[in-house]
Amino acid sequence: MPRYVALLRSVNVGGRKVPMSDLRAVFEELGYTDVRTYIQSGNVVFDAKGGTPARIRALIESELQSEFGMEITVLLRTPAELGKIVKRNPFDKNAYVTFLDKAPAPKLVQAIDPAPFAPDEFVVDGHEVFVRCPNGYGRTKLNNTFFERKLATRATTRNWNTVALLHEWATG
Repeated sequence: MPRYVALLRSVNVGGRKVPMSDLRAVFEELGYTDVRTYIQSGNVVFDAKGGTPARIRALIESELQSEFGMEITVLLRTPAELGKIVKRNPFDKNAYVTFLDKAPAPKLVQAIDPAPFAPDEFVVDGHEVFVRCPNGYGRTKLNNTFFERKLATRATTRNWNTVALLHEWATG
């Protein structure tokens, strides 16, 4: 049975409250099994009997809209995709990963001049952006909103510890 990691964008921030027990219940009502959530930022590991990733995502987003009355973007990754992310991290364990809805056009990536953001660094790698912020993510301009705007796609960001744990859960 295929396993997925769902990464929900912008939950439990700015009044967009989604209790994790209610989130698990939504996934279970959709027929997904072995549903586990991690912290309050909208991370769900689950098994899905069938359906394409696009169909699964659409069902989850529709049900979240019905249940919570708000549009919530859901980005799905497979255990294999998370494994590649873990292997390709060009930074140390203090990195962040911004998960993108789609791979950005190369011209959009090339248009970002990294110099003004030093000592912060980033690497766009397919559907992800690896970000290193020596002074902390709360102080960087290379945040989720920045990449959404510059790369013209929806995104959600997780710290490295969360990415590593979700990979462990997805493959365990």
